[in-house]
Amino acid sequence: MLDALIYASSAPSAAQKDEIETLLSKKYHDAVILEFHKDLSIKKGFRLSIGSDTYDFTLEGRFEQLKAELEKLSHTKGDVIPLMQDAVKNWSPSLIATEIGKVVSVSDGIATVTGIENATYGEILIFKNGVRGMVQNLTETELGCILFDTDGTVTEDSEVTRTGQIAGVPCGHGMLGRVVDALGKPIDGGKEIHHEDFRPIENPAPEIIDRSPVTRPLETGILTIDSMFPIGRGQRELIIGDRQTGKTALAIDTIINQKGKDVICIYVAIGQKASSVASLVTTLKKHGALRYTVIVCATASDPAPLQYIAPYSGCAIGEFFMEQGRDVLMVYDDLSKHAVAYRSLSLLLGRSPGREAYPGDVFYLHSRLLERAAQLSNERGGGSMSALPIVETQAGDVSAYIPTNIISITDGQIFLESDLFFAGQRPAVNIGLSVSRVGKDAQTKAMKNSTGTLRLDLAQYREMKIFTQFSSDLDELTKRSLAYGGGLMELLKQPQYSPYKTSEQVIILLSATARLYEKIPLDKALKTAKEVCKYVAIKNPVLCRKIDESGTLTDEDKQNIISSAREYLCQA
Repeated sequence: MLDALIYASSAPSAAQKDEIETLLSKKYHDAVILEFHKDLSIKKGFRLSIGSDTYDFTLEGRFEQLKAELEKLSHTKGDVIPLMQDAVKNWSPSLIATEIGKVVSVSDGIATVTGIENATYGEILIFKNGVRGMVQNLTETELGCILFDTDGTVTEDSEVTRTGQIAGVPCGHGMLGRVVDALGKPIDGGKEIHHEDFRPIENPAPEIIDRSPVTRPLETGILTIDSMFPIGRGQRELIIGDRQTGKTALAIDTIINQKGKDVICIYVAIGQKASSVASLVTTLKKHGALRYTVIVCATASDPAPLQYIAPYSGCAIGEFFMEQGRDVLMVYDDLSKHAVAYRSLSLLLGRSPGREAYPGDVFYLHSRLLERAAQLSNERGGGSMSALPIVETQAGDVSAYIPTNIISITDGQIFLESDLFFAGQRPAVNIGLSVSRVGKDAQTKAMKNSTGTLRLDLAQYREMKIFTQFSSDLDELTKRSLAYGGGLMELLKQPQYSPYKTSEQVIILLSATARLYEKIPLDKALKTAKEVCKYVAIKNPVLCRKIDESGTLTDEDKQNIISSAREYLCQA
């Protein structure tokens, strides 16, 4: 037998009491005894309470029920106004139970809640004054909930209401060119964003059967990467290095290079200064890249829960475009700060700390995010989502906990070295520690035919340079090898925001591996190479256009480029 409480300004009649008891008995499959409690604050209607379930038939409760139904309709694709009009016209209150609990304690963005028995992991709860939170911890008696808004208005004994909705983010083409927070709300001062879909932030990764091999290149416009560590559409390539070594600059250059290539870019800023994000927006706008980019921002001043969900929200927005057959580039900047935010939440939730105080599921934290990057099969629309996660190391230690975790998840890494950066070699890519596990499968034929033994030559140069720095007497062959390697390193220098076209990369690589710059002074090698590119483009515009558009290169084309480059150098 169950006890039910009815709150109203006046007692129900005997007939009304019998009707309510019969209705509840059918719903709970048990006898129900109704007890009346007078509540003068209820002007119209009544409120029923049975166990942890509450049925609100007050005027305010009916309004909230209607509001919830209209909110669900707003996430429907297409024109929702006629649907809302019909819903209001034909609406009648339903016997829907609302579970209401109470806050036991609240501090540092974490609320402990009791009295809610059926909540699920990732479900949104509504606190006093509309503060939202997400269920993050489940025990037999309590829920651990992370708060998305300021916790100042949430106090002990505050009421908490279940929504039955899993945390999600609005998605749509209206987000392009906008800066949004981790919940998908605009924070750039622009107008409200019209969304076409509403997706859960946590979503299973595509199955193996739904994927295709990574074969199409995602060109970065950076000669060092496109020639030796190519990135494919659907690949996950880690950018790793110490602070201030050009990691973000590398990602921004890649975004800028997608101009005109039908790639949607989503940049997720985690734990950064707001001024840094504002500078990024200005840079992308200046280079015409903001119109195909979405910036999801959870700054250092935002609560840790928002920093935690930001990459998942960005990924959900990316999946919206991927499932429409589009190509998407995701940049997570950076996952080191993301792991720190998650560690803070886990410790506050009382989870057992492990290595470096991170919780035991910190590997799963990033694997479930990065595994969502994929090249979908043609049956699934053929879209792709590539991921460029960024991780910051301390003193170049790639064997630390978080870096090793993410290295084992991704399909390769680009390691940026401090010594190279401060020596003026920018981008400061360490050739020995960087790798792409997709490799030449993600290169165009033109790039494959142009690289030759470039990586091997650079590795030999670096090793030879170490051994010969203690010797003053070098033979002619060693001197020539050192000069050649030094020239290659000089040609790999590239100013920021200056991505190369594929044809320009091919011209530089072919002329360099043909040893045409051996007699050029090192400080003039890069400038000369750019002048050679301009000369070849003017002399062979059809060939350059063919390389840029089709990515093909025949042996005859190679000879034409080398001879044109040699011709220019002879004239200079």
